[in-house]
Amino acid sequence: MNIMKLFLTLSLVALVAVTATSCKKKTSDEFAGMDGDYVSGTPLPDRIDGANFFGSNVTRGQLSPVYFGYDSMTVSDSELMKVEQVATVMGSGDNTVIIAGFTDDRGTEEYNRGLGEKRAQAVREALISMGVSGGRIQTVSFGEEMPADPGSGDSAWSLNRRAEFGVVK
Repeated sequence: MNIMKLFLTLSLVALVAVTATSCKKKTSDEFAGMDGDYVSGTPLPDRIDGANFFGSNVTRGQLSPVYFGYDSMTVSDSELMKVEQVATVMGSGDNTVIIAGFTDDRGTEEYNRGLGEKRAQAVREALISMGVSGGRIQTVSFGEEMPADPGSGDSAWSLNRRAEFGVVK
C-alpha cells in the first residue's frame, strides 16, 4: 500500500512539474521581429483602427471573390488569376486589404469559422508570394455567417465558399 501511495505521489509531482514548465509565459525576446498574430508563417500586421470589413471606410465588391471547393482551403489554379489581379491592384497603390473568409452552412459553426480563416490565410499567403507586403493584408473569418446565397444546394454552396476583398480607404 505504501508503494502505491509513493508511486501516485511521484506521478502527481511529475505531472505538475511537466505542466508548469510547458505553460511558461513567452518572453518578449521570443517574439522579437513579430508583429500582429502569428498564424501561418507570415506575421499579421496590427489591426487598423476603425477598419471593419463592413465599415464605411472599406470598399467591397470592386475585386472578384476567390471561390473554393468543398471543405478546401486551397486556392485553385483557375482562382489564382483573381489573386494575381488583386496583387496588381495592390502593387499600384498603398492601400490595405482585408480578406474575409466564408463557408457554406455545412459543418459546425466552429469548424466553419476556422475554415473561413484558413481560406483567408491561403489567399493572403498567395498575395505575399506575389510580392504584396504582408503588412498590408489583414484577414477575418465569418464562417457560414452572411452567405452570398442563402439557399441550399450545390449552386448556393458554391457561391458561399469564398474569400472576399475589402480595400481600406
